[in-house]
Amino acid sequence: MMKAALKTDEGIFTIEEAELPALPGPDWVMVRVRVAGICGTDLRHWQKHEHDLAGHIMGHELAGDVVEIGGEVANVAAGDRVVVETVLGCGHCEWCRARQYNICPDLYATRSKYVSRAYGQFLVAPASHVYRLPDHVSYEQASLIDTFTVCLHAQHLSGLTINDRVAIVGAGPIGLGQLMLAKASGADVLIIDTVYHSLELARELGADVIVNSTRDDPVAAMKAMTHGRGADIVFECAGGESMPQTLPLATELARRGGKVVIIGGFDPGVQEMPLEWQRIQMSEIQLIPSASFAWWHLDKEQGQVLELLGKGKLDASRLITHRYPLDRINEAFHCANDKARTGAVFIAVEM
Repeated sequence: MMKAALKTDEGIFTIEEAELPALPGPDWVMVRVRVAGICGTDLRHWQKHEHDLAGHIMGHELAGDVVEIGGEVANVAAGDRVVVETVLGCGHCEWCRARQYNICPDLYATRSKYVSRAYGQFLVAPASHVYRLPDHVSYEQASLIDTFTVCLHAQHLSGLTINDRVAIVGAGPIGLGQLMLAKASGADVLIIDTVYHSLELARELGADVIVNSTRDDPVAAMKAMTHGRGADIVFECAGGESMPQTLPLATELARRGGKVVIIGGFDPGVQEMPLEWQRIQMSEIQLIPSASFAWWHLDKEQGQVLELLGKGKLDASRLITHRYPLDRINEAFHCANDKARTGAVFIAVEM
């Protein structure tokens, strides 16, 4: 048995004993989770009555140690420190066969059964989704690799290049990760949020312009930065309940012929988003949805991020603001959910 945080009908967690997972095949490994993160996707399920998730182990940002390997595993060994990629498709559909498992029709069901169970002490993963950590990369830093990889996939889709003028809507972990990648690629970046400490951190991380949208006009600030033109690329990184406001804003920030990359998550079901469709069409503004990550050309995107982190081109430690043990996971979620008061950016749950 192992200790795990199980989601309740009320949308919080209870700490209980859960059954240890078993290796499904000879090319799988078992990992002892050491650190798990809390991201915006997790927060969208916080304190929501979701009967289908009751009793489930959740969480999808993690690092830990390999404790068992199948007979066909050659890339890692027991005792290795690793990060686990938690975007896992069925492996059989045409999208998985084309290395686009991030849009597999059975993605959520598959990943929830195996790898997206970070709030338990142990989980199993295919060896292909397990990456050995360099000695100088900590478990905490590695738990942010998922976040950065979401950002890298979005940047790949955007075609961002040196000297682009970029706007980022939202300065949470995704928005700040997007900022770090854009600056590393030679872009000028304006970032928008309503939380003071997040914007100050963005400034420290290299943002050229920060905008508190409760006080200042983001569109006017973008026009001033670009001599009236607008952003070449806008990344919508807020999502959730704010999307009816942030997605229209993102389209207003984009220049004629610009791009809006949609990273922030939606809730299930049909949602109405009021957009100026005539202006979007007449300006040929591209709306580009971005979903998780997978491969980009010859390389897996999570492996690319691990390499960037290992070389010091990304500094994950700057985003980690709080740490909680698993037994206090409900406190950790309260802290993450009230970031304007607590100063939270990324919270590490120690297992």
